[in-house]
Amino acid sequence: MATSFHRVNGALRSDNGLHSVLSPLLALALLAAWVTWAFTAHLTRYEVADSARLEVLGAAYPVQSNMAGRVVSSHLILGHEVKAGDAILQLDNEDQLLALKQERVHLASLAPQLAALRARMQTEAAGRADERRVLDLSIAAARAQYREAQTQADLAAQDAGRAVRLHAEGILSDADMQRAKAEAQSRRAAADNLKVTIARLEPELTVRERDREVRQKQIQADTAKLEAEAAASAAAISRLEYEVERRCLRAPTSGRLGECAGIRPGSYITEGQQLGIILPSGKLQVVAAFTPSAALGKLRPGQPAIVRLQGFPWAQFGTLSARVTRVADDIRDGKVRVELAVISSASSHIPVQHGLPGSVEVEVEDLSPAALVLRSAGQAVGAP
Repeated sequence: MATSFHRVNGALRSDNGLHSVLSPLLALALLAAWVTWAFTAHLTRYEVADSARLEVLGAAYPVQSNMAGRVVSSHLILGHEVKAGDAILQLDNEDQLLALKQERVHLASLAPQLAALRARMQTEAAGRADERRVLDLSIAAARAQYREAQTQADLAAQDAGRAVRLHAEGILSDADMQRAKAEAQSRRAAADNLKVTIARLEPELTVRERDREVRQKQIQADTAKLEAEAAASAAAISRLEYEVERRCLRAPTSGRLGECAGIRPGSYITEGQQLGIILPSGKLQVVAAFTPSAALGKLRPGQPAIVRLQGFPWAQFGTLSARVTRVADDIRDGKVRVELAVISSASSHIPVQHGLPGSVEVEVEDLSPAALVLRSAGQAVGAP
């Protein structure tokens, strides 16, 4: 019994001595392995966005009412495909259409009046030339007649002089002498009458030309007044056409109506009221909002990322792969906007569509565990 006890005691002493030698060696081996791992292993560090969502590449166009009015017809149908310029909402425009029709009739009535005035102006211009030509011919004819009458008057005066001499010599009777004198006086009176006619025709031409100028100026004034009225009417028509067009809401771009307000004919809408959103056709992208400390100086185009969408557990549906495409250089509302391109993956079963919310993890760098520990320690020490 005593011999067995001594053997057991010796065996235990031998084991304790072996453990005392192996334990430090094992600790040193573990420490060396940890140090090697800490300095040689690579860990991927991610920056996580506070919020993210899937959006169509390109801006979603809001559909807003540009004026208030009563709805006559509406083509705002959720999911409906529209093309740029398609009428999607019509407001009541009866008053504007009636005013437009009235203004067009008014403008049409001015056209024949202007045509008549322009024709009168042309007639006056042509009549002025004709009248001047006629009066010039009349003056020329009167001068020719005057010259002829003057010649005849001179001949009659000579005959009267000869008659006086013959009467004095007793050759010619007193009646013949008086007849010769009367003929000379008659011829002279006729020549003087023609001279007066010439003197009257020259100022008459001037007076007529002045009267015609007054009429032409009056026609010009009436024409200018009607032209101004026609221009004002055309401007009023353009304004009314613009008002009519404003009451027809058209699609600003081609795409699909992703959101629609419940607008029915007879409803009254206000100016600036949000009526829907048009999603342009195109690829989807991820728009994420990062804190400035997580984005600025760390995120850059080309970095890979993982997108997890809310409502689709990643263990069941998988995740989306993405890549950073653009990083905003400025801060808006305390966040930095980051856009990422979605990379299609066969392993993902998520039915991607515009508006799905989620989260984004962007791979920013690979570093060793030791560097990560030292960086954390430095941040902890430097924190206020």
